[in-house]
Amino acid sequence: MKLATLKDGTRDGQLAVVSRDLKTAQIADGVAPTLQHALDDWNFIEPQLREIYERLNAGRGINSFDFEPKNCMAPLPRAFQWADGSAYVNHVELVRKARNAEMPESFWHDPLMYQGGSDDFIGPMDDIELISEEWGIDFESEVAVITGDVPMGVKVQHAAEHIRLLMLVNDVSLRNLIPAELAKGFGFFQSKPASSFSPVAVTPDELGDAWKDGKVHLALRSSWNDVLVGQPNAGVDMVFSFPQLITHLCKTRNARAGTIIGSGTVSNKDPKKGFSCIAEKRALEMIADGEASTSFMKFGDQIRIEMFDKQGKTIFGAIEQSVVECAKK
Repeated sequence: MKLATLKDGTRDGQLAVVSRDLKTAQIADGVAPTLQHALDDWNFIEPQLREIYERLNAGRGINSFDFEPKNCMAPLPRAFQWADGSAYVNHVELVRKARNAEMPESFWHDPLMYQGGSDDFIGPMDDIELISEEWGIDFESEVAVITGDVPMGVKVQHAAEHIRLLMLVNDVSLRNLIPAELAKGFGFFQSKPASSFSPVAVTPDELGDAWKDGKVHLALRSSWNDVLVGQPNAGVDMVFSFPQLITHLCKTRNARAGTIIGSGTVSNKDPKKGFSCIAEKRALEMIADGEASTSFMKFGDQIRIEMFDKQGKTIFGAIEQSVVECAKK
C-alpha cells in the first residue's frame, strides 16, 4: 500500500491512498483524515485503506484523480519523533579518516543516533530554503521507517513487527556548522535543519523480496544538478538493520506511533557506487589528495533522490528539490 499527504492549507494535510504505479490517488478522509490518525489506530484503519488501494489498482477508485507529487507534503508533515541513525559505518569511517580522527571500535556494534527536529518537515518537491551558502549545504540520501507503538526494551527479533511504512529521506546537513556543535559535546542542532521525505510512504510488502532482514536491498539513486552521483545498494554494507535501530532507540523509552527512524547516509564500500552526500565525496578526496575539491551546494542547485524496483519502476516517487536563499527575517 502507498500513502501520501496532500497539501490542503492545514499543518497536517489530507491523507490520500496512491496507486502502485503512482498514477492515481483517492482522498481517504472517510477512513482517516491524516496519516498520524491512521497510525494511531493502525489495526482498525489499515484494512480500510488497503481496500481503497486495491480498488485504485483495479481502476475502480471512487472519485480518484491524477496523482501529482508537487501537491504533496511529507507523508508525515510533522512527527512526534525523528531519530536518525548511522547504519552505514563505512560512511562514518571515511569521514573520520579524512580528518585523522580515530574510529572507535564500539561504532561497529553500538549504533550512532541523534534526535532531529520533527515539527517542520519539507515536502518532496518543495524548495530547501536556507539563509547562507557559507554553512556548507549538503544533501544526505537515506531510507527511513515509520513505526507504530513500540514498547521500551523491545527485542530485536520482534522490532520489525512495529514497522508500518518506509520512505526516502533527504537529511539536509550544514557541514560547516557541525564541527563547532560537536565540539560542545551535545550533538547536532543548528547543523541539522528541516529534512524532506518522498512523496509516498509504502508498506513493507510493496518492496517484495527486496525487503529482507530489516533492510531494503535496492539501489538508492542521487542526482545532483542532473548528474547521477551515487547509486549504492541500501541493503549492502548496512551494519545495523532497522530492527536493530528500533531496539537501540527503545532501550530506555517507548516509541509512539508516528516515530520516524532514519538509516543514515546510504554508503557502500565500493567507491564505484558513488556517494549519497557531498561530505563523503570530499572525504575520499582528502584521503587521496590531501584536500577536498568538491564544493558544497549553492543556491540554485538541485537534488533528486529516488529508488526503483527490479522492473525499473519508481517505488516512492522522487524527492526533487532546489536549494534557494531564504529571505532574512
